Amino acid sequence: MIQLDEDILLLVLGELKNDKKSLYSCLLVSRTWCVITGPILWRNPKSRDILKNQGINNFITETYLPLFNYISFWKCLELQFLEDIISSKRIEKSNVPIIRNEILKLFINKNTKFIHISIPPNFDYQLHLIPGAESCLSELESFQCDVNITQNILEGLAKICKSIKKLRFDSIHYYYTDNFGIIKLVEVQKNLNYFCLLSISSFRNESFYKSIEESLIKHADTIRYLIIGWSPTTRFLSHFVNLLSLEIEMPDLIKGNPYWNDEKYLKNLSLPSTLKILEVRFTPLNVLVNIIENTTENISEISIHCNDDINYDGCKILIQAIYHNCPNIRYLKLTLYRNLLIPEFKNLLINCQFLNGLIINVCKDHEFNWNKLFQVLTILSPINLFKFKFYSNSFKLEDLKLFFDNWKNRKAILLKLINAGIETDQELVSLFEQYKAKGIIENCFFGNSNCCAIDEDFEWI
Repeated sequence: MIQLDEDILLLVLGELKNDKKSLYSCLLVSRTWCVITGPILWRNPKSRDILKNQGINNFITETYLPLFNYISFWKCLELQFLEDIISSKRIEKSNVPIIRNEILKLFINKNTKFIHISIPPNFDYQLHLIPGAESCLSELESFQCDVNITQNILEGLAKICKSIKKLRFDSIHYYYTDNFGIIKLVEVQKNLNYFCLLSISSFRNESFYKSIEESLIKHADTIRYLIIGWSPTTRFLSHFVNLLSLEIEMPDLIKGNPYWNDEKYLKNLSLPSTLKILEVRFTPLNVLVNIIENTTENISEISIHCNDDINYDGCKILIQAIYHNCPNIRYLKLTLYRNLLIPEFKNLLINCQFLNGLIINVCKDHEFNWNKLFQVLTILSPINLFKFKFYSNSFKLEDLKLFFDNWKNRKAILLKLINAGIETDQELVSLFEQYKAKGIIENCFFGNSNCCAIDEDFEWI
């Protein structure tokens, strides 16, 4: 191919500055063409001029411009990242809105397409009013924000975002206001399959939650993953015929909420046969047992995070509900109360023969005797059970050694010990290495709960 002088090429390509489609094809001709074409595509002085006119020059970098408009390749936008950038700089307070506006216009415009956006708490910017937002956000598939987000933001997004599959609303504040923008955003979606609404506030407006439930029922055929942080005001859970995963959570701050003692809409609940995963956090025992009793035998995963005040009788009823109603369960997380529950735990292992992974938490019980539990596991564990995660402050080296010795001739263990209360870590490391060499342990990990703060329940090494 005839080589063009770079200066001539720059002049020729410069004539195409308004023809981005042709310029994109020029990027692929050769490295030289790419080097020259990149800055032409990137060239857009408007934002710089706005900042200069406001006397803001610290953010202007013209010496080393990137070859490509890298932002156009972004698909996920975490706005907390942008807020962190702004807060990390020493910017006059009066200039912050100007800079934020120009940065947002770099990301949200007709040349970008995002499939996920996450908005941080206290963010109050009308994204839908940014020029090009309709094109940029029209194919959004995932959206996450704080429940207290300005209602106008959600109402504006509801006008242009119709293809969201995943909606998540969280709260880090003790206060909470009914945000009817959530309902509008839910109602306009065409294929919603994941919905989450959590709040740590004890305030509850029954009419608001009833409206939420009614709007979710309209998506009963498509929703497969549902996370709720409120006690249902209707029997709306019975409508989700394709539900795979259900998570119900009550934060510690509202464990005394009287609404959670009302079983009216959870008793005799008909859950779909498609339900495979159930996670329940800090809900009263009567609610928890009712839910488990109304699951089908198809459920394969149960994760229970109990209240601190759960007692022996409560644990016993709970374990009985599991092995009577969930014989095909493969993964289970539960709390054991003293060794008095060992007989019921035996029944659990006998009746749930498909268990593959087990998580036991006894962190609140400093008198728990692990040796007794380990003996039961080595004798009665189903053939496919080899994944274990144990939470405790009272492990003893000799108990673990005996457990490993008795586990021989079975499938090698995947093991995690959390809050391991063994004084000498090196002794534990040596023990693990010894039994890994013997083929009894496949892999292992031990550490405190901080190390596992983002650890998924049923994830092993």
